[in-house]
Amino acid sequence: MTVSARIIRYAHISLQTKEIIMKTTPIAVIGGTGKTGHYLVQELLKKEYPMKLLLRTPENFTLQNPLIEIIKGDARDFDAINHLIKGCSAVISKIGQPVGEKSIFTDATNNIIKSMNGHGIKRYIAITGVNVDTPFDHKNEKVKAATDWMYQNYPKTTQDKQDEYEILVNSNLDWILVRLPLIIPTSEHFKTETNLTDCKGEQISAADLSEFLVSQIEDETYTKQSPFLYNVKE
Repeated sequence: MTVSARIIRYAHISLQTKEIIMKTTPIAVIGGTGKTGHYLVQELLKKEYPMKLLLRTPENFTLQNPLIEIIKGDARDFDAINHLIKGCSAVISKIGQPVGEKSIFTDATNNIIKSMNGHGIKRYIAITGVNVDTPFDHKNEKVKAATDWMYQNYPKTTQDKQDEYEILVNSNLDWILVRLPLIIPTSEHFKTETNLTDCKGEQISAADLSEFLVSQIEDETYTKQSPFLYNVKE
């Protein structure tokens, strides 16, 4: 066997080993309920990933599956986050802002990073809005206007999301923060695009989003980056 053939063979074995590890250790999920969270759970089940779900009110979660373990708790509680993440291979967060409460995003992210570092876990996949800015952006006027509107109407939450991005940039995790337009709660699939500088679509289907998030468990294309994800008209 030639040297190049050995390299290809060992690389293939390494990828297979990584996939086996990912499929036999749970994925920690935050925000697996709500209007769009269940699409993520269904996509993980479809791909046969075991998972641990952090739920504030587990009594409202009726889906039963041997691949699902429920952890009761709140993302602001470090002990709950630490219990969730222990023994997992990656973390996916679709956490939303609880109505009437202080903005949650930096509090949750700091807990997640602390726990992941403690357990030696690197892969973190999360979502945010189009209002988050990066140094690489060339946002179109419509997206800029939407960002300004968010700062005018929801200044604390919007700034907290921007701070979340900065915290991740300064972390040692292999993170991806996916920036999203309006999420449409549908199981339909459409053509999607990713873009590191601008959001050229006005919506993303929950099914397409879930498929993309699950793909990022093993796909390292956007590691330490914040792409926009959106549907495009065909």
